[in-house]
Amino acid sequence: MRTRPLKVALLGCGVVGSEVARIMTTHADDLAARIGAPVELAGVAVRRPDKVREGIPAELITTDATALVKRGDIDVIVEVIGGVEPARTLITTAFAHGASVVSANKALLAQDGASLYAAAQEHGQDLYYEAAVAGAIPLIRPLRESLAGDKINRVMGIVNGTTNFILDKMDTSGAGYSEALDEATALGYAEADPTADVEGFDAAAKAAILAGIAFHTRVRLDDVYREGMTEVTAADFASAKEMGCTIKLLAICERAADGESVTARVHPAMIPLSHPLASVREAYNAVFVEADAAGQLMFYGPGAGGAPTASAVLGDLVAVCRNKLNGANGPGESAYTQLPVSSMGEVVTRYHISLDVADKPGVLAQVATVFAEHGVSIDTVRQQGRQDGSGEASLVVVTHRAPDAALSGTVEALRKLDTVRGVASIMRVEGE
Repeated sequence: MRTRPLKVALLGCGVVGSEVARIMTTHADDLAARIGAPVELAGVAVRRPDKVREGIPAELITTDATALVKRGDIDVIVEVIGGVEPARTLITTAFAHGASVVSANKALLAQDGASLYAAAQEHGQDLYYEAAVAGAIPLIRPLRESLAGDKINRVMGIVNGTTNFILDKMDTSGAGYSEALDEATALGYAEADPTADVEGFDAAAKAAILAGIAFHTRVRLDDVYREGMTEVTAADFASAKEMGCTIKLLAICERAADGESVTARVHPAMIPLSHPLASVREAYNAVFVEADAAGQLMFYGPGAGGAPTASAVLGDLVAVCRNKLNGANGPGESAYTQLPVSSMGEVVTRYHISLDVADKPGVLAQVATVFAEHGVSIDTVRQQGRQDGSGEASLVVVTHRAPDAALSGTVEALRKLDTVRGVASIMRVEGE
């Protein structure tokens, strides 16, 4: 074993960064044996230097992250500060000064992964980011290495633990959205401002990364269609149960049937209880992959948290350090297919539509005519009158598969019918 240690610098020492430092210290001998050389924590860049950080020598703490990445003796930078800037500048500076990078920065990778790959290649360095998508779940490496010889057609998953916790509570306890969110916040699953999670921004960044790797093409955050889950109600779950389904916030990346384009989207959807993703509970993540040769695969586990995310970071650190010792590099960007990213309107899917309609003869015929005019075939219809004297009824329509643009156009036309009092909910149906 080489005796000179590989030097590692840490950018950020919050929940994840502190766990990375702890594991590097407590598992130092094991890491050295696995890598073939010892690893040494050589510096830690933080914003608040006065905060007590147990187990980290005070002399390693600095507020000058730029100086740390420019030192020239650092072998690997671990970036866990998040956000686009200054992370992007620090990472490209690290490459220029001879350091490879392990990152957990989904937002930056989804927005500007191509330029980071280019900078890494220019300077002969590695860029690894297993922790950016699904915490401890090994997913990035299987997609870009284990399945590199296969053709991936679809990646569908639950990639945000906060939203899955909220929807699971609504499903199992009958709680409303606000009540379930309050519980998630009290338990530490939801941030004080949960917008990034509940509006799907976090999942959309992860979908962009997954789609790019799976389909060997460049997919940016702006290419991902996004809907949040704040409008999901207890009534939606009741309807889902009647169909033998539940509701999940899904990230779906798929190749078109003709193989000439790809799509990436995030939105709540009904999925059958028989689908493996339906049983994913609490704050867990799971990703379902469909490939030509391998068939169907599912990756499951904790998708967030200090220790689980640090586990993924350390796995990347071991791989990058091994590459450093061997004078080699891991896989870079694979975007050779250059497939276009289609709009959401071109996605073929199904709708579950709940309407409030006038309770009188001929209404169903009018509704059916609108569907026919837009080329959308109806699968099932369920109508139930109300006993409150309002003269209204609930009409639930589940469609066959059709382009999303046609389905959306159908809903807009339904809103204009005099006999339709309102569109109570619209939910896509997936996994069938």
